[in-house]
Amino acid sequence: MHDLLRQEVAATADLVVVKVGTRVLTGDDGLLNRARVTSLAEELHQVMAGGRRVALVSSGAVGSGMGQLGLKKRPADLAHLQAVAAVGQAHLVQAYDQALRQHGRHAAQLLLTADDLDHRTRYLNVRNTILALMDLGAVPIINENDTVAVDELLTTFGDNDRLAAMVTNLLRAPLLVLLSDVDGLYDGHPRDPASKVVHTVTSLDASVTGLVREMGPGMGKGGMASKLEAARLVTTAGENCVIAGGRTPGNLARILAGEIVGTLFVPQGGTVSSRKRWIGFTAQPRGKLTLDAGAQRAVVEQGRSLLAIGIAAVEGKFVKGDVVSLCDGSGTEFARGLTNYNAADVEKIKGLKRDAIAAALSHCPYDEVIHRDNMVLTGG
Repeated sequence: MHDLLRQEVAATADLVVVKVGTRVLTGDDGLLNRARVTSLAEELHQVMAGGRRVALVSSGAVGSGMGQLGLKKRPADLAHLQAVAAVGQAHLVQAYDQALRQHGRHAAQLLLTADDLDHRTRYLNVRNTILALMDLGAVPIINENDTVAVDELLTTFGDNDRLAAMVTNLLRAPLLVLLSDVDGLYDGHPRDPASKVVHTVTSLDASVTGLVREMGPGMGKGGMASKLEAARLVTTAGENCVIAGGRTPGNLARILAGEIVGTLFVPQGGTVSSRKRWIGFTAQPRGKLTLDAGAQRAVVEQGRSLLAIGIAAVEGKFVKGDVVSLCDGSGTEFARGLTNYNAADVEKIKGLKRDAIAAALSHCPYDEVIHRDNMVLTGG
């Protein structure tokens, strides 16, 4: 069964986003392992030679910079950390480019910040650039812009895993492959000989998230928890994700041949449109609306628009057209959408019936606070 499922995933993956972690690209000494870069470049070339398009999200800038500067310890202060990333990024892309040129291809560097994907026009520009690079036969090498991204650089989990998921949704790629220093999601601690890799995950519930066992501190900023979040973002949008070992040569080819390698996360629902992927899984919410139980059921179970009468509380400063989170009484997000009203007006009309809105605002431009066409269920 899983063999057939893997083969189906591989057959439909005409566009693949591959993310490679720091621990895959560097040795125990923190230096960039050029042999692994060369091996990965050859695998990417083979994927493209087979008729697929590919984008690479690559970590490793800080580790590469430490190696170039002869540092034994990761800098603790932000300025030096960003400086090391700047040195390392240049070396990292040069290594990819040299390895890809052996196959007649070029590496193309794209350094992104959260703002680049948060702004709708810039989001589309990034998409167009990546697709144009693919048309030219180049390999987009995508990384977070560590020299300016303050919060992301200091975050313990999630930066490039999350970025890879966003790029997957941006491109509507059928498959995201997260190449890690572990062989997948284990049913116990990865270092326990009795632990086994979970081959297929059909539902990202508490029984799955409860399996997370981190390997401990190291060069990388991500961990299994961030990889599961990336898998959630991708599978909720209707695509597939595989977490697999990146240190084993040929694993990418095996995955794309439909072999059982790593952990496969299958879609949690139907395919989501490009616009709704941006609303639900990329743009950062500017505020939060807490809904009563009836409004939550109407949105989740009946696919209804959000009316003012179902809003219990308003948080944040947002304007018309901003993305806002829809949360239940405990504060858990279950949906996001584009608001038709600013925060001050929603505060005035929350809990009101439709015919009372005009009296509260002196006009009633919209019956809905968020129309169902501008709303996405995020899965909570």
